[in-house]
Amino acid sequence: MSTDTNDTESGESGGHCSTPDSDGEVAEEIAIISFERKLDTAREIKEGIGDGYERVDIVEYHGDVFEEHWGEYDCFVGLMASGIAMRKTAPLLDDKWDDPAIVVVDEELTWAIPITGGHHGANQVAHDLSQLGAVPAMTTASEAAGKQGVESKAKALDTHVVNGDSTVATNLAVLNDELGPVARLDGPKAVLVGDDVTVLKRNADDGVVLGTGTVSGVKKSQVLDAWEAALSDLGLEFSDVDFVATGTRKEGEEGLYDAAQEIGAGVVLFEKETLAEFEGPSPSRSKELIGWPGIAEASAIAGGREHELAREKERFDDAVTVAVGR
Repeated sequence: MSTDTNDTESGESGGHCSTPDSDGEVAEEIAIISFERKLDTAREIKEGIGDGYERVDIVEYHGDVFEEHWGEYDCFVGLMASGIAMRKTAPLLDDKWDDPAIVVVDEELTWAIPITGGHHGANQVAHDLSQLGAVPAMTTASEAAGKQGVESKAKALDTHVVNGDSTVATNLAVLNDELGPVARLDGPKAVLVGDDVTVLKRNADDGVVLGTGTVSGVKKSQVLDAWEAALSDLGLEFSDVDFVATGTRKEGEEGLYDAAQEIGAGVVLFEKETLAEFEGPSPSRSKELIGWPGIAEASAIAGGREHELAREKERFDDAVTVAVGR
């Protein structure tokens, strides 16, 4: 069976990183594998998430479809039973750093289940499918525990993992709250590391870090306005932002994530214990009320190359607090 030529045009590039990392963790080119009777649903999926990817093709299912297109796409979305996808792709799997990610979704768009490559695009795609009502069934340990794994940190930092085998140890440290912030070194410099140290290499030049705290239910426009005001005071623009930093308690805050996507920045989450080590100079009521240090300053300091503030925190619109780290 051939590709459905009515549905193979490329989607526009959206909020995801425009250039896939060398470890394949960012899915940009997707094939939706669908039985003929489910093509309407496949088109619904493409319409719903297609603008966020460089290419979304609909390919009609046949017995060798995965093998035929293996290596052509970053991620396969199987509109089929998980057993079919597993049986057809298992013999093709070789290396998690090179294999495409695989997500299965049912015809009613009830569940989006990453089967392989959770940290290499499948979780990302499953999360995007939640926009259509599907529940993303994340089973990777860090995500299941509500923590940000090393591969997810790498994506948010616009970096790629150099030594993939190390992530077993470092993701275990994430689960045990033992990893702390990513150490950032400027060269020229020679670094000797062990097997339990994950090395991340930047894909672009460094910029500043937007440490951000928000009220629940904050609007994207409120976050963008606050960031713009804080950066303007330093003579900076959104293009100067390296990434957005916040606390794990703000994970999934829709307005914050939508704003980060708008400016093309990743979101790095810091644990409470890490933020306590980098507490900022300004007083914060959150420490006495909920036991957390001020998120904006602490996350900006923890995320910055020099662990210093370029701008102390300021609260905007009674909804967003921003500090700028360097």
